[in-house]
Amino acid sequence: MAVAAPEPTSDIQPIGEQRVLLRGLSWEDYLQILDALPQSRGSRLTFDDGILQITVPLEDHEFVGRLIERFILTLVELMDLRLKTMGSTTMNFPHLSKGAEPDNAYYIQNQPLVKGRNVDLSRDPPPDLVVEVDITHTDVAKNQFYASLEIPEFWRFNGKVWRIYRLQEGVYVEVDASPTFPEVPKGWLYRFLEQAREDEIKAVQALRGWWHQDRAD
Repeated sequence: MAVAAPEPTSDIQPIGEQRVLLRGLSWEDYLQILDALPQSRGSRLTFDDGILQITVPLEDHEFVGRLIERFILTLVELMDLRLKTMGSTTMNFPHLSKGAEPDNAYYIQNQPLVKGRNVDLSRDPPPDLVVEVDITHTDVAKNQFYASLEIPEFWRFNGKVWRIYRLQEGVYVEVDASPTFPEVPKGWLYRFLEQAREDEIKAVQALRGWWHQDRAD
């Protein structure tokens, strides 16, 4: 029987997000708030059975989130995989009373099922991979939250540690390698992020070099 990985804790870190938490809301309340907010907003909403967390990403958060996406896009290209990027698209699951706007979400394995059209979560599978950057404390138990949405693979990054979770028997188990990118050593992301702080383009070029060198060895 799979044992759920615990929610990660972290030491005091730079402020990566500003958050507002509202409790005791109905699903209809959440939808009204969602509808009232502009489409161009920078905030992201997470609704978890009566609890609404509104997150405004700050520079450290956005920097890391964009770079992790570039890391993923480069690997997808190198591995000749297919991809549908969902970004922070609102994903509502009314039957679970949950709604999510993650930092990044992707269809990779199931891309053929949703390509060329908008996703309908009432009949389509959820994204194959979701990424969340949580540098500042979050009151939503994200592991339990995304496991309940049956997201097969979940990445979390707290500004220092990259954790990879695989859904197993309804809970997340922490693993050392991504099920989507099993040939990619975990240390590559740390090296990539470190190099990108100096030069993002050279970091992408280095990632390509590591990939081709690993294939040649």
